Amino acid sequence: MNNKKNKPLVYFLCTGNSCRSQIADGFLRALSNDKFEVKSAGLEAHGLNPRAVHIMTEAGIDISTHTSDVIDPEILKQADYIITLCGHANDKCPIISNDKAERWHWGFDDPAKATGSEEDINKKFREVRDSIRNRIERFVAEGK
Repeated sequence: MNNKKNKPLVYFLCTGNSCRSQIADGFLRALSNDKFEVKSAGLEAHGLNPRAVHIMTEAGIDISTHTSDVIDPEILKQADYIITLCGHANDKCPIISNDKAERWHWGFDDPAKATGSEEDINKKFREVRDSIRNRIERFVAEGK
């Protein structure tokens, strides 16, 4: 599998591929002007979190058609950037035989673990969403 138009492949990884990696995937697709091929996956597939879909819709990005996927070793081998978004994925990411990939860890709190009122939980999701957006904007601005 070759990257479309030889665009750099960015692979976002998280524990369940339900929130943070989906948010990062959505923002990079939306903000990079099609400069990257973007994929996301998890150590497990927990399903797309409805709150993640909702707060991304608030930001003008539709991730409702995304799927929650398990890490694919073939995509890992081909990735130019492997970016983990949680400590668990960073610690447990499979060993990769990919010398060309830049591997980064951008740690963000898991909004799915937020407790309290509906308003409190949504506030946490928005905080994490906005932190991820800021990091994606820097990534795009740096030309990576």
